[in-house]
Amino acid sequence: MANSLNLSNSKYAIVGGGLMGRLLAVALANRGAQVDLFEKGGSDASHAAARIAAAMLAPLAESAITEDSVVRMGLYSLPRWKELISELSESVFFQQDGTLILWHRQDASDAERFTAHLEKNCRANSELSSPQKLSNETLRELEPSVADRFNQGLYLPNEGQLDNRQLLEALASELKLLKVNCHWHVEIDPQDLRKESSYKAVIDCRGTGAKETWSTGDKPNTLRGVRGEVIRLYAPEVKLRRPTRLIHPRYPIYIAPKENDVYVVGATEIESDDLSEMSVRSAMELLSAVYTIHSGFAEARILEMATQCRPTLKNNLPEIRMNKDKGLVDLILINGLYRHGFMIAPAVLDCALQILEQGSSKTALELGLSVTHNSNQAEAVCA
Repeated sequence: MANSLNLSNSKYAIVGGGLMGRLLAVALANRGAQVDLFEKGGSDASHAAARIAAAMLAPLAESAITEDSVVRMGLYSLPRWKELISELSESVFFQQDGTLILWHRQDASDAERFTAHLEKNCRANSELSSPQKLSNETLRELEPSVADRFNQGLYLPNEGQLDNRQLLEALASELKLLKVNCHWHVEIDPQDLRKESSYKAVIDCRGTGAKETWSTGDKPNTLRGVRGEVIRLYAPEVKLRRPTRLIHPRYPIYIAPKENDVYVVGATEIESDDLSEMSVRSAMELLSAVYTIHSGFAEARILEMATQCRPTLKNNLPEIRMNKDKGLVDLILINGLYRHGFMIAPAVLDCALQILEQGSSKTALELGLSVTHNSNQAEAVCA
């Protein structure tokens, strides 16, 4: 989406300074708008779900568990991430070398079902790159560090990842350069800002902090938190080149290699808003699983064990809601990115920008992103 919109006479308030709030603030400021950003936490994004993430951009891998509309948003977003990152003043690690899928011998039947599911999805969506089955020889060429432990694997081409924390920091720096009015450590109700007539719109990007707002209206959409747990490891003896997923009898383990021998390991999804520390069981399962992939993880140093709750709507799909009330500034709510936040964020961003400028979004219709109004009449409904 080209930066062709001119919003030099517009003023917006954004509540929530996580991934989506920062992306929107930067995009609007680049288009000439005046932006006030309000965030209850600091510029380090310590309260944001986006800080505790692997930031994998894997539409084919995710197609095994999510709707086709999310896959289409993921495919749309991959090239957009390259554009968005290239426009930032600070560098952000980005990689598009595919995803590696591994499994132990006892899980071969699960791997066969997983592969068949992906192949079926590729037949249904020609934009997806077909998975490639790997022998031990081809696995050794692609990812030599695991070939001694695995005789076969699956390679998903064209999938990518980025460094979430570098991105959040780069966006924070960009906000300064663009002179966005950032109100860090300020918790505010978007409804209060709607009384400020100078704003063209108030945009609510608070994630799980917006539960009460999403529970109101004629057809409320329940917003909940889904707990995720990740471990960050420093493992200089491990040389994985690309995100690697292990087919596991309980849940798929993922390992996302970042720069400087840092690896983000995760898997768990718990239906809970609990933000307490990681459980012993989760830590033991994650660490034992990564050790079975590469023995070098035995000497890794644990940098961090972290938890966060991903904002999730009742259908596990993202949504943009538009509230228009007489005498108040328009309220735009963006939420429900769930576990796919980084994978689909550019698609949601572009749809939101179209809505702010034109009142509707052709891209949302094409991708199946749900856009609803006060009257709960859907402009676009996910298939």
